[in-house]
Amino acid sequence: MSCIFRYFPPMKMAFLLIIGLLVLFVIRLCYVLFHLQEKPLKALKSRSVLAVAGSGGHTTEIVRLLSSLPSTFRPHSYVVATSDKMSVTKIESFESTEGSENKFTLYKIPRSREVSQSWGSTIITTFHACLASFPIMWKSRPDILLCNGPGTCIPLCIVALIYKVLGICATDIVFVESMCRVTTMSLSGKILYPFANRFYVQWPQLLQQYPNAIYLGGRLV
Repeated sequence: MSCIFRYFPPMKMAFLLIIGLLVLFVIRLCYVLFHLQEKPLKALKSRSVLAVAGSGGHTTEIVRLLSSLPSTFRPHSYVVATSDKMSVTKIESFESTEGSENKFTLYKIPRSREVSQSWGSTIITTFHACLASFPIMWKSRPDILLCNGPGTCIPLCIVALIYKVLGICATDIVFVESMCRVTTMSLSGKILYPFANRFYVQWPQLLQQYPNAIYLGGRLV
């Protein structure tokens, strides 16, 4: 490689620049992760929320969480998987009961993993979902990214963390583990536990394994 750099000095400069940028990114990432739970959630008069819905009971739980939040947690935006039509119906029904004056935005991204999909192929599909998440996070720039377990939340949280490291937006990742998780954490929960600003569990048994989690106890804020 040194021989190549000798004849092509610009390549050496580009290589050093890339290495330098990577080092700065890693330093900034470590700083962000170290200070994730150091300060309270942003104290704003209103907080925009981007909620990630999922198939099964995830969407039912997420709308219940949203209904328990103060009215200052507006506006609502949602992300669903492109093949998840049932969640769209539940969201529209929930928002219609909240009042016609409350507008919401619905985004769709590809699933990170379909049912029975091989784990090896999820690398490609998750990467695809991450690419679709970049414009969503750029456009919405929510104060809070609310997740409760569906795999669809992983790409969005990855992009939110990248944007936070780059200083583009300071979205707080709030993860609420599903009610059905009594003694073990979901795969999404295990992945996001180190990266969430607030990580809530709904059963006190989980605090033994995840001491930095917060027992929900009927409250979110």
